[in-house]
Amino acid sequence: MAETSRAQGLLMGRLTDVGMALRDRASLAVLTEDVVKTSEIEGEPLNVESVRSSIARRLGVDIGALSPVDRHVEGVVEMVLDATTHCRAPVSRERLFGWHAVLFPTGYSGFPKIKIGGWRDDARGPMQVVSGPLGRPRVHFEAPPADRLEFESSRFLEWVNGAPNEPPLLKAGLGHLWFVTLRPFDDGNGRIARAIGDLLLARADGGPQRFCSLSAQIQRERKAYASWNGPRSDRWISPSGSSAS
Repeated sequence: MAETSRAQGLLMGRLTDVGMALRDRASLAVLTEDVVKTSEIEGEPLNVESVRSSIARRLGVDIGALSPVDRHVEGVVEMVLDATTHCRAPVSRERLFGWHAVLFPTGYSGFPKIKIGGWRDDARGPMQVVSGPLGRPRVHFEAPPADRLEFESSRFLEWVNGAPNEPPLLKAGLGHLWFVTLRPFDDGNGRIARAIGDLLLARADGGPQRFCSLSAQIQRERKAYASWNGPRSDRWISPSGSSAS
């Protein structure tokens, strides 16, 4: 923790001397990488120039001609920017539901229709992290059942919004881990967990501008991250043993 805090101080000290325009461009580059990498972790590549254009337009940074942007890019950008630029705002159920809705504007995740704007209901079976073929899935983790989510999410949100009893950087890691363990949504849990990590890191840094990317670092250490969060997927396991992602 001491080494990390020292690195934070060195980074912010260097950025103090470069001027506002260069800081804005550095933050734009980091946010672009964060949006691209959080989707790449889920196997969903995004066009880098589209992401950069979307963020620049929203932040008012002049980068010249803007590239076309599709609604999927806009949804991920909207979530990441809300998490970072409004890092001081409380994290509520409604805010998380809004992030989930912009990630899945059609109400579908691939082929299956998923529940939007509310916690999962486990109507198709328990929420599990699995790997392997459809007929013989290997279950690595099972999330708390749906009937506990209201209680468990209340505990989580109270902790996120409360005064930290832990060092702020440690709280960012714990927030990511806690949320991805609850896995309260039918899909998108990893992306939202990383957005929560970004929000708590912004609080730890004392401001909304981002100069380091959680998702980019996770991607660099993806083998360790994948040891329990991917390339497996969230699936509902039916009593027959078949699964649907």
